[in-house]
Amino acid sequence: QVQLVESGGGLVQPGGSLRLSCTASGIMFSIHVMGWYRQAPGKERELVASITSGYDANYLDSVKGRFAISRDNAKNTVYLQMNNLRPDDTAVYYCNANVWSADHWGQGTQVTVSS
Repeated sequence: QVQLVESGGGLVQPGGSLRLSCTASGIMFSIHVMGWYRQAPGKERELVASITSGYDANYLDSVKGRFAISRDNAKNTVYLQMNNLRPDDTAVYYCNANVWSADHWGQGTQVTVSS
């Protein structure tokens, strides 16, 4: 059974930083694409960043230069470092594992950017 457990969300002021973590179990972590999505109230879920098994990363345009996705295969963990946060980054952030074309999701972690 695939399990994804996220941590690291919270309340931060504009311009601040947070690091999200997602630890996976039940999959051969190193071979799968991992991603972070977010969903703001009243909006559709969107892909924020993804990273392949070969460490190729892809980003939503609005987070390029501010967010960085990374993975530690020894710890079965994917990270999202978020810098220079803005109020429009406020959302629930979800970890995603694409396992043989099937999507698996974490429970989500709230990120709120507000002064």
